[in-house]
Amino acid sequence: MNSSAAEAQAQAAVPSEQGGGGNGLLWLLAAVAVLFAFVRPRAPMDWLKLVDWQTVGALAGLLAITQGVEKSGMLQAAAQRLLARTHSQRSLALMLTASAAFLSALVTNDVSLFLLVPLTRVLASQAHLPLARLVVLQALAVNAGSALTPIGNPQNLYLWHRSGEGFVAFMGMMLPTVAVMLFWLFAAVWLLVPRTPIALKPEASAAPVQPRLLALAGVLFVGFVVALDRHWLLAGLGVVFGVFLVSYPRVLRGIDWALLAIIALMFVDLRQLAELPAVQLLLHHWPITEGWRAYLAAIVASQFISNVPAAILLDGHVRDLPALAAGVSVGGFGCVLGSLANLIALRLAKVPHGLREFHRIGIPFLLVCAASALLLRLG
Repeated sequence: MNSSAAEAQAQAAVPSEQGGGGNGLLWLLAAVAVLFAFVRPRAPMDWLKLVDWQTVGALAGLLAITQGVEKSGMLQAAAQRLLARTHSQRSLALMLTASAAFLSALVTNDVSLFLLVPLTRVLASQAHLPLARLVVLQALAVNAGSALTPIGNPQNLYLWHRSGEGFVAFMGMMLPTVAVMLFWLFAAVWLLVPRTPIALKPEASAAPVQPRLLALAGVLFVGFVVALDRHWLLAGLGVVFGVFLVSYPRVLRGIDWALLAIIALMFVDLRQLAELPAVQLLLHHWPITEGWRAYLAAIVASQFISNVPAAILLDGHVRDLPALAAGVSVGGFGCVLGSLANLIALRLAKVPHGLREFHRIGIPFLLVCAASALLLRLG
């Protein structure tokens, strides 16, 4: 079978709907950007400076490499072996959720999603599984697990550098909050995913694994992570896109370019929102420097401007680092804008009604985690 036929089979085996409500969020963010252009005009270069191009570039490279892994057929083969060894939906959900939480503490929340959500999508193409629910639980898991270490997510990295704490000391500071989030995470898995046997779908002809494409994607992944660590973003992107353009151009055609546009527009809109005089005035007048007020302010701000910008915005007003770090971690739950990881998970899943399922689970989860972590801090 030639590679184009294999690709067609692989694509047919995976749901094609775009997650997170299609591109509705993209058009909403674009409309807000146009509104800001009229209300607060800027020079073109100033608009570009609002975007965190390091983050957008890193996501672009990871999206390309993930497409390479998907089109290699490896995920289909791995999903078949996993389903052969797992007998209930709950045990599968527990394994995927635990893996997401563990990996996110080591290789960041976004990378964990790039590894696990495509696999989950393929699993759902081979068996009757609640895909949207599994992906939402993984989004919650990476937000919870990544909060443990200084390198798990961008807000932790920023606050760690600002704090002057050691690596282990920072983990000790975050451990109580993370323990609360993980407790409720696995309680949610237990309650939301039934212990019913996994029913396989009629077996379709499997796309053969393409070892050369898989090996190439693996080498590019390692090289790209090294490039990001050395701050060689443009060189890393050039290599990834150049290699795929020459050898497997169909990989680049499968990239979710709309996701990159959504992330860029989020930076443009949310940073301008944080700069509004009314927001700055509110921060100066509210008593949010310490304690539970700082913690709640971080949660609320994360719901509107995402937890990374919230950490940066509130850092100049909050003196209680543990409260701020706990607040922006818990603030990743609730609204889909609370964390970029939420958007990435839904877009990678390409599942219909993803936003509705996320908020149906995420908002109660936020309320429970926020109250529990607050009681722990007050106690």
